[in-house]
Amino acid sequence: MYDLAIIGGGPAGVSAGVYAARKRLKTVLITESFGGQSTDSPGIENWIGWKVIPGTAFGKLLEDHLRAYKGDAVEIKAGEKVVKVSKDGEVFKLDVESGQSFKSRTVLVATGSTRRKLEIPGAKEFENKGITYCASCDGPLFADQDVAVIGGGNAAFETAAQLLSYAKSVTLLIRGDSFKADEVTVEKVLSHPNMKAVKNAVPKAVKGSKFLESLVYEENGAEKELPVTGIFVEIGLIPTTWFVKDLLPLNKIGQIPVDPKTQRTTVPGVWAAGDSTDGLYHQNNIAAGDAVKALEDIYLSLHAQ
Repeated sequence: MYDLAIIGGGPAGVSAGVYAARKRLKTVLITESFGGQSTDSPGIENWIGWKVIPGTAFGKLLEDHLRAYKGDAVEIKAGEKVVKVSKDGEVFKLDVESGQSFKSRTVLVATGSTRRKLEIPGAKEFENKGITYCASCDGPLFADQDVAVIGGGNAAFETAAQLLSYAKSVTLLIRGDSFKADEVTVEKVLSHPNMKAVKNAVPKAVKGSKFLESLVYEENGAEKELPVTGIFVEIGLIPTTWFVKDLLPLNKIGQIPVDPKTQRTTVPGVWAAGDSTDGLYHQNNIAAGDAVKALEDIYLSLHAQ
């Protein structure tokens, strides 16, 4: 029986694991891998304390930190995938894909989310060679270049706003004829002289040689080609929460609603942090902070019982 089961090995899960070790909570951390979404980035520039770090090195950094501090308090189950979390009385049971199961008094879900991929010819081949899913991570790499943003929601416009700080030009493409982002945000971003939006634009393919060179799209039935060296995809996230759908209520897009003060869910004994939650903003540093907040509350909850 564990005091705490942490699910996830990204910034949230590892931050919680380090704090659990420091507080001597008997903990099991279960993760398929370390680093989360950021392992796909060629260079992360907004992780506090590092000027720039490759995504793969970032994942290793997190793992090394946890292993250095885990002692005999935190047991790491790497390469394992949780397939179901259930509750029996006051005890939680976590079933993993290998057939094992673990029991714990409390649970922290920190499994993040995966970005919805651009599924057109060439997209997979040019991922990290021009196609990216993180403006905060990769935006500065495209300084003084022509780039495109695919998507019409707040995330897409926020990405465009970031890129306008250093890109030569930004072209935003949406499939429909109306934006889903807030009107004030739309007006502000589109007022920039280096910004352009194309409605009714359906991406068809990406082209290039060694790196991305252009985006082919269809606009009102006509095929067009946009010369760009970078494409930032903002077409939504898929929260990794399917394994708790029978335990926790999820919102309409699959996120876990939490109390932002404590990261508690509506089910006693379960907390969540990072991109799997309904938090307003999702970033590595925010995920780490939310997890520490959760750990403090978990510790108090366990010792108040």
